[in-house]
Amino acid sequence: MSGSSIQRPNEDAHQEIYDTGMEFRRKVMGDEYVDNQLKNGVSDLMKPMQQMHFPKAIHRDCLEVAWGTIWARPGLELKQRSLIVVALTASQGKTEELAGHVRGAIMNGATEVEVREVLLQTAVYCGIPTGMTSFRVAEAAIAKMKAQGEWNA
Repeated sequence: MSGSSIQRPNEDAHQEIYDTGMEFRRKVMGDEYVDNQLKNGVSDLMKPMQQMHFPKAIHRDCLEVAWGTIWARPGLELKQRSLIVVALTASQGKTEELAGHVRGAIMNGATEVEVREVLLQTAVYCGIPTGMTSFRVAEAAIAKMKAQGEWNA
């Protein structure tokens, strides 16, 4: 199959997906987190990661793919998606992302108990050292939310 047979949506369609993605990203992660990530992603080194191109396919921005397409899909509530990402980032040892997604899960209605249970289950399958690190990250993220008055649970 040649690349010429791929239908390319117009820029308006990309902009709509991007805008939806930004809306969901801000709703889940909060304005401060997103603004910080965007600010840190403008260097020549980081910008390509923020605007990822997939070879021989439609240009997709990272935000379009993850937030505008996946997070915006029906079928799961935002809280469920958040808890899945907590488990995935914990399992991979991605501590910076884990902290942001623990915060996002809480903002999406997850309780401290639900976050704890997800991390316990993740630890069983990914190992105790990974679990201990994940609990430390989650505890710090929750403490920061409480200290900043962002705790709704």
